[in-house]
Amino acid sequence: MQAPSPILAAENLACRRGERLLFRKLSFRLEAGAACHVTGANGAGKTTLIRALAGLTTPYAGEVRRLGKLALLAERTGLDPDLPLGRALAFWFALDGVADPETMMAQLRLSGLAEVPVRYLSTGQLKRAALARVLGQAAPVWLLDEPLSGLDTASQGLVSELVRAHCAEGGIALIASHQPLDVPDMTSFAIEDFAPAETEEDYA
Repeated sequence: MQAPSPILAAENLACRRGERLLFRKLSFRLEAGAACHVTGANGAGKTTLIRALAGLTTPYAGEVRRLGKLALLAERTGLDPDLPLGRALAFWFALDGVADPETMMAQLRLSGLAEVPVRYLSTGQLKRAALARVLGQAAPVWLLDEPLSGLDTASQGLVSELVRAHCAEGGIALIASHQPLDVPDMTSFAIEDFAPAETEEDYA
């Protein structure tokens, strides 16, 4: 039986950080093959939005609808820092049933790092390892929080390539980043466009 087409949507979404209202009245709907780029300054609410869409935090108002398995790229990779990268990824690849982990590691230029302990990897190397985890989950819905941070130009291009391929296969990608991506037909919005007015003390 064919899996239903993925959906990621928000309706009239509002989120707080502590007592501060970050954004409100945010609505969008993404269906199979769609990519969306969320821009905004650090602290504006991009990560909070990603966490709300992933179900890791409860929105202050509004609703999130998601249909399809989710893969999340966040600041924490979930990789054991004391293990060599190859073994740390192998743990997750086994859980996700990855058939060809060697090809996946080669695609992300990780093969030569297999024996390096995770704690010694650079920021960019860790980011590529986290992307390997995303690929390994074979999830139709991707939530990527600052996937280009710490990457060199070639690796940034690889992220755009991965997103293009994912959407071409019917996946959905929502990318929160202050850096541009090369993905045709990608929609975008700035999180600041949904920030409350200075005189707006409450929202429900």
